[in-house]
Amino acid sequence: MRQLNVLYVPHPTANLAVPWGDDLVRAVGQHHNLRIFDPHQPAEPQFEGIEAVVDLGGNINADLVGIAAGAGVKFVQAQTNGLDHVEVNKILGTGMMLAHCPGELSSVALAESAMMFMLVFAAQYNEGRENFDQGKCYLPTGIALEGRTLGIIGLGASGVELARRAKSFAMKIMAIDVRPIDQEILDDIQPEFLGGSNDLDQVVAQCDFLSLHLHLTPKTRHIIDAHRIGLMKSTSCLINVARGDLVDEQALYQALVDGSIGGAGLDAFAREPPDQTLPVYQLPNVYVTPHTGGSSDGTSQKRAQFAVDNLDRYARGEQLQARVTAPLGT
Repeated sequence: MRQLNVLYVPHPTANLAVPWGDDLVRAVGQHHNLRIFDPHQPAEPQFEGIEAVVDLGGNINADLVGIAAGAGVKFVQAQTNGLDHVEVNKILGTGMMLAHCPGELSSVALAESAMMFMLVFAAQYNEGRENFDQGKCYLPTGIALEGRTLGIIGLGASGVELARRAKSFAMKIMAIDVRPIDQEILDDIQPEFLGGSNDLDQVVAQCDFLSLHLHLTPKTRHIIDAHRIGLMKSTSCLINVARGDLVDEQALYQALVDGSIGGAGLDAFAREPPDQTLPVYQLPNVYVTPHTGGSSDGTSQKRAQFAVDNLDRYARGEQLQARVTAPLGT
């Protein structure tokens, strides 16, 4: 197998090199000739002779896409699952091939994060910690997950992994997806209900926990809007480990401040970083993490190996995995 000249475009935030960048450089460097892009140096010379680019999370901007295409780059591997922050249309418009990381690579980490939000909400952890700090014991009284209903919106890789974990807590599963789900998966998770987009309101209204596992597209933006937030039980908890703009944040925050829903576990925000001073983030029933739900050493290693496998496939003239062929919004 021939070795490729590969340019790695790191994240502009230096501390994200550990472990994401380190794992990627180590894995790719063992197979191909790797160069690391330096944003402080002229871009054009760095793309000369490069056949493939590995981009850590949508950092090859529109200008760099044009430079890459002009230099003869043929393939861009985006080290991210979501494509809302990747220059998909521009990359495809130049004729370069584009692939991303499929959802199963981060599915376990995302499912564990969503499960964590359910557990801390059920235990009322924030209030319990405050009581501990004040020298109080025996309060609050938590809620049992057993018998509660979990609504999963998007039964892809992370949604399925969450369902498997929730079943071990004896929770009931309701799910929404626009695609047919393999019978083997249905036999495994045994949902109480599986419906399509027309059934979304029903699931939102009936579940005790609502967890979002969708890509952000023009069709899914604000899929949880003021109307659907209004359908939620006053005791229910919304969990978002996917993309912030799936939710109308203003409507959600108003509902949380008003107490018209039970709480939220949020790892993704419409603007990142969010304004951490907002009163909603100080509520004891709101749990937040800084978009780290899919971030684990396991995800980093899996994505690094996936990039190597796809580069090897390209070098051998084989079909790419997780290739993106359609512009966003189509």
